[in-house]
Amino acid sequence: MAQLIHEMRAKQQTTLTPRLQQSVKLLQMSTLDFSQEVAEAIANNPFLDEEDGLSAEETMTDAPAHAAAQEPPPADLESNPLPASNAEDSAEYDQVVQADYDASAETSSGYSGDYPTSRPADQPETDVGQWARSETSLQDALRSDLRSYPLSERDLCLTEVIIEALDSDGYLRIPLDDLIKKGQLEPMPAASEWETALQLVQHLGTPGIGARNLQECLSLQLAALPEETEGRQLALRIVENALERLGRCDYAGLARCLKVSESAIHRACLLIRNLEPRPGARFSSVDPSCYVIPDVYVRKAGHLWVATSNDSAIPRARINTVYAQLFRQSRYDERPLMAQALQEARWLMRSLEQRSHTITRVAQAIVARQQTFFDYGDVALRPMMLSEIAEELGMHESTVSRATSNKYLASPQGIFEFKYFFSRELSTHSGGTCSAVAVRALIQEMIETENPAAPLSDVMLAQRLAQEGVQVARRTVSKYRAQIRFPPAEQRRRPTAALQ
Repeated sequence: MAQLIHEMRAKQQTTLTPRLQQSVKLLQMSTLDFSQEVAEAIANNPFLDEEDGLSAEETMTDAPAHAAAQEPPPADLESNPLPASNAEDSAEYDQVVQADYDASAETSSGYSGDYPTSRPADQPETDVGQWARSETSLQDALRSDLRSYPLSERDLCLTEVIIEALDSDGYLRIPLDDLIKKGQLEPMPAASEWETALQLVQHLGTPGIGARNLQECLSLQLAALPEETEGRQLALRIVENALERLGRCDYAGLARCLKVSESAIHRACLLIRNLEPRPGARFSSVDPSCYVIPDVYVRKAGHLWVATSNDSAIPRARINTVYAQLFRQSRYDERPLMAQALQEARWLMRSLEQRSHTITRVAQAIVARQQTFFDYGDVALRPMMLSEIAEELGMHESTVSRATSNKYLASPQGIFEFKYFFSRELSTHSGGTCSAVAVRALIQEMIETENPAAPLSDVMLAQRLAQEGVQVARRTVSKYRAQIRFPPAEQRRRPTAALQ
């Protein structure tokens, strides 16, 4: 009996798996991946066509009505009404959302987000070539400069090998002897040949390119400055002999070590700090596929912020009614295979609708809870957990997690991933809570307004947060300061002479 029950459960799970897996897979995809998945489905399934000017309601009517009744969506993805945690605010928010949807119905489809609004007639609507600009790599820039040098074939080969070995920061981190293997070039290059080729690369383009370490990078940039530059010679001595002391901001120790006045040290250190430690970074190329297409837009409607779906980013598909009618009239041996294709097409149509509806509902719930953030920024971000949204919408927490992964909203404050709005709680003296993001924003504000000659230590930052009513340990302050990319107080300190 137990074995029979186990087999029945296994069979039931096998029946539900394809539908559930498809819903989960599509929900957690980014917009770009989702668009590609739908495009592949349209290309491979004869019962699917790309929608051409039809509304979502017209598209769904192409599928037989009984298909929806026979295949209900998973419980986590059902369209449940938004429960109100606060009756008046929630009702008002719902009215504003509906009104904003109605008002923007005509204009939303005309806005193409990051994509161009015009295109040649023979190109697809989302042709990357229309909006991806050409990038010049570091190697291409150096090769362009190299053309003006009359070099022998061997010298040109060695120089090209060095250029190709440079990393994205412009450094040569591979030893010269390891650049080519034995037998690749006869006779094998001598050390003097490699050094000559390297010096040529270091004179191409931006000073500092081709350096093997930070010390050499800074030295090359200082050497390229005019000789009359104030503090240049002392800066070279600091870089070559006492770079570690400079990193610790030990100005008194530098003055003793180099036997010069502390004011001279301050001028030289200021010159060094204006150099570029990563001279090749400005050539870093940007992968066009990393551009973000927002799933929803957040805009002000009355005195409330509301979220509306970016319909232009949602791929469109519809059931091909001609093929579906021909299938119903067919008596061929391939009928079971075609029946499966038609079923998969209906599943996809249901998944498209459910995915869009779920993401929009989650976005509306997030925006409804984070109204102050869109008015005042990070300092007003409320602490919020996935479980709160899941409970409010009647969904499973894992469904909310998938609906917020790789999903973005565009607002006057900027473009944010959904997950940005979920932050753990920190206690306040008044018994309330604030978010970790808000605390980081407060720390950043304090550091940006501090006296550069007397920067705030982590202990002092913790004390100032306590004065604001936020209880944060020094360790937490240190962690948050590092997350917003500020160095410790000693490394932020600027000498008085440098500030004048």
